[in-house]
Amino acid sequence: MANMANNLFQQARQAVNRITNGQNVNPQDKQAARNAIQSAYTDATPEEQQELQQLEQQLQQKNEL
Repeated sequence: MANMANNLFQQARQAVNRITNGQNVNPQDKQAARNAIQSAYTDATPEEQQELQQLEQQLQQKNEL
């Protein structure tokens, strides 16, 4: 179970990295990243949850640009 949660966490991190480093980001990419973050929250450790919050903030900042 922990391995699956870690996998979701990694997917969320990668999705946000693609958006923050990408030039042409479409709304589906942003939604996929949000979904990955929300999925990862469920089984994340407190430390992972803190990093997931930071990833969410990065997404919000990117949307404002």
